[in-house]
Amino acid sequence: MFVTLLLLAGSALAFRCLGALGVGRFATWRVSAAHGMAVMLVATAAAHFAPSGNGVMPGHADLTAMVPPFVPFPGAVVLLTGVLELLGAAGLVRTATRPAAGLGLAVLFALLLPANVHAAAEGIPLGEDPAVPLWFRIPEQLLYIGVALWAATASGLVPFRLRRRPVEAGPGGDGRTALRR
Repeated sequence: MFVTLLLLAGSALAFRCLGALGVGRFATWRVSAAHGMAVMLVATAAAHFAPSGNGVMPGHADLTAMVPPFVPFPGAVVLLTGVLELLGAAGLVRTATRPAAGLGLAVLFALLLPANVHAAAEGIPLGEDPAVPLWFRIPEQLLYIGVALWAATASGLVPFRLRRRPVEAGPGGDGRTALRR
């Protein structure tokens, strides 16, 4: 899982360097982080569909073993989360869909937390690596949630808009504008 964290950080840094070199799309850290997360998600989603035992990358069976016993159809859930990760990655790279993708991914990462807790508590390895300890899994998952939420605001858009409306002058009214949703 440390490789995943490096992939996110390294990709975000590479995109931001492109921004520093004049590529306008990557002019901010937020947009660069959104694209870095998209790169990370494409790589992690690939594991949801790959056969297990093919090198250092975990595969479908490894991820299925992480699913807690109370979740029905674990193999199908792993495939579904892989598809959702790919959709989230695609959504992060488009400015118009970035807010919804960021929010959706934050929810997905929160819903995946029980699988991470289960894998750590049961000592389930991930690919050829030993089980990742809980003290690393939870902060890493919280980081992914935070980056997804941060990316949701990268385009200056939010899922809801705040509009200004005039406040009526009257008793105690001073004629200034107020925010409303």
